[in-house]
Amino acid sequence: MAKGKKGEGGTIVIKRIEEGRQGHHGGAWKVAYADFVTAMMAFFLLMWLINATTVEQRRGLADYFNPTTPISSGTTGMGLPFGGTTINSVGNLMRDTGALRVERGARPVRIDLDDEEEEPELPAITRRDGPPERQEENGAAVARSQTGLAARDYARQGEYHRPGAHAQAAEAGRMTDASLRLELARREQQAMEQVAETLRQAVVADPATAELARQLSVELTPEGLRIQLLDADGRPMFASGNAQPNERSRALIRAVAVAAGRLPNPIHLTGHTDSMAFRGEGRSNWELSVERANAARRLLVESGVLEGRIRSVSGMADREPYLRDQPGSAANRRVAITLLRQVEQPRGMNAVSP
Repeated sequence: MAKGKKGEGGTIVIKRIEEGRQGHHGGAWKVAYADFVTAMMAFFLLMWLINATTVEQRRGLADYFNPTTPISSGTTGMGLPFGGTTINSVGNLMRDTGALRVERGARPVRIDLDDEEEEPELPAITRRDGPPERQEENGAAVARSQTGLAARDYARQGEYHRPGAHAQAAEAGRMTDASLRLELARREQQAMEQVAETLRQAVVADPATAELARQLSVELTPEGLRIQLLDADGRPMFASGNAQPNERSRALIRAVAVAAGRLPNPIHLTGHTDSMAFRGEGRSNWELSVERANAARRLLVESGVLEGRIRSVSGMADREPYLRDQPGSAANRRVAITLLRQVEQPRGMNAVSP
């Protein structure tokens, strides 16, 4: 206040300070936005956890936080909830309430009906000889007179008490097995006979092998169907001292491969030579016989025979001559291809074809 002249009033000065204008809603919207962001973060975290866990883990978490089962069905003996496990325990706190469990129970007790005292003892049934119709009538009459035994059970009761019933049943089973083996052997024998006849006809009908029909030996033996390719004077299957088959032997082996393809039996090849000593250095009839059998094996495989059917390849040199009284004969130089039997041949069955 400034002093004025006498008689004049004092001068009053009023200062007004203008402040900045505030927002329409103040700062409350920030709190709401922060709550919304927090809720969204919790929601996306929940979605990630659901995607990152398995069904068993989610079931365990649901069972753990289920308010209807606050205490586990099994305790530690001290009354502790959740089986004595807490959040500080090692391992998962997952329960298996919703999972299937297989528990082994006690072994059931077997009750022997023969030991029960309440069951009356049945008298022995006397076997009578006579016509079958008369025996059935007598059995039904005896059954009606007995307590606890129906008429339809008479035959069964008599069968169990008949002497030697179990031995006869076992004998019938053995006869059935023997009949089955006999039938299988008969069918295999028949199939081999058909293949042998087909091979003979195919060799004769083919102009490339018709001249070699006499050098082909086909027979049924206890081991199986044996096909032998024999040398002849002036018509060898292999060159002298050589394991390379000529064109005639190649054509004959291809015909054998076609016939062997009709059967699934395994194959065994054997090479044979005559009694003449081999003159090559470091070699003998043993090596030559094996090499010729192996050459026949390669031709069979090239002609369509599966490699897995070849059971073995061996050489016998001159130990098993085709003509025993003529050890130096050309027929002793041969290759034997045997289709082995898969079913053991019963005794009495004729193995050699006529």
